[in-house]
Amino acid sequence: MSNGKIIVGLDIGTTKIAVLVGRINEYNKVEIIGIGRTESLGVKRGVVSNIEQTTNSIKLAVAEAEAKSGVEIKAVNVGIAGQHIRSMQHRGLRTRQSLDEEISKLDVDILTEDMYKLVMQPGEAIIHALPQEFIVDGEQGVKNPVGMSGIRLEANFHIITGQIASINNVVKSVEKAGLKVIDLTLEPLASAASVLSDEEKEAGVALIDIGGGTTDVAIFQEGIIRHTAVIPFGGDIITKDIKEGCSIIQNQAELLKVRFGSALASQNQDNEIVSIPGLRGREPKEISLKNLANIIEARMDEIIQHAVYEIRNSGYDKKLIAGIVLTGGGSQMRHLVQLTEYISGMDVRIGYPTEHLAGNIDEVKSPMYATGIGLVITESTDMLNRKKRKEEPKLTITDDPLPPVPEVGEDDPETEPKPTIFDRFKKWFGEDIQ
Repeated sequence: MSNGKIIVGLDIGTTKIAVLVGRINEYNKVEIIGIGRTESLGVKRGVVSNIEQTTNSIKLAVAEAEAKSGVEIKAVNVGIAGQHIRSMQHRGLRTRQSLDEEISKLDVDILTEDMYKLVMQPGEAIIHALPQEFIVDGEQGVKNPVGMSGIRLEANFHIITGQIASINNVVKSVEKAGLKVIDLTLEPLASAASVLSDEEKEAGVALIDIGGGTTDVAIFQEGIIRHTAVIPFGGDIITKDIKEGCSIIQNQAELLKVRFGSALASQNQDNEIVSIPGLRGREPKEISLKNLANIIEARMDEIIQHAVYEIRNSGYDKKLIAGIVLTGGGSQMRHLVQLTEYISGMDVRIGYPTEHLAGNIDEVKSPMYATGIGLVITESTDMLNRKKRKEEPKLTITDDPLPPVPEVGEDDPETEPKPTIFDRFKKWFGEDIQ
């Protein structure tokens, strides 16, 4: 393992916290060599609500991942989501001084960096500024302007913002667990890296990642991210509906959902019954699977309707040749593909996060690990690009230089980290930002 770089993805979800340890092998492919998973305490709808509980859960997941991988984990790439996430479109402009000099990567970087200076609503900060397409001296539709000649360089950007307090709470939880945060990545972007192909992104595809507390939507077309959204509903609310509708406890409701749940009530017979043990000597309770499916279908229909609304609201619903890809833990619900096809009128498939991995282990084949694996793949791609271009690492969110970590970027000692998101916070709001 010492021959390859180690990358760690940390998925802080509403129902689980997953730590995935990946290695870049000699063929520059990612292998998952260890995984740690624990119940997520202190997180509600993708937002940290109790730092101490979240920190303890992270420690447990990290310890399990270290034991399975044989790697000491010091730095992680963290996914971020939650209903505080917003997205917007913005156009940037850079006027160059010379027509003789070609447009360089530095010009693109300066234009992108300017996007982080946009004035946001109070308490918000920019997480990602993603260039979509460039315009060089009025010529539109340029995907990569590097090497072209031109004075006026413009670009359309997809800006993703989040609440500073929520970002701070995520970082505090990770750092109190004894880890350094290398980067923050929006979870639907990470999931897309693990389950979508380049052909699908080019043709046009909508990713719907159904998690425990939120459902994330990401739309790609012509290989460009076009729209992102976070819907504040997920698998947890379905469990709550079952609990209340069947008058049973939370654990029983979750077990029923996982083992017998269906997104289409019409696929169950009226005489299908499951018996639930009673509490403290009480008689067992009989649950009709048809009624169970009716409860699930009603809520799942609402979630998919919200996602389809976001797709249509983006204006790209008629351009998604590859249709919809479902992933996340909630995508494992039986007959969900059929329900989604019926509601959306598009082709639908389940996205498994092992499509871009080499030598993967069976445990990570579940769609619930799409975000965690995507965090590893995203950082590995950036790392290989930096090595190829011999460039600096991308923006991080830690305000102190990372301590030496032999497993991560050990052959790039000359690189210096760029300004961090926290550096921007301090510049804007003063040194009291911690």
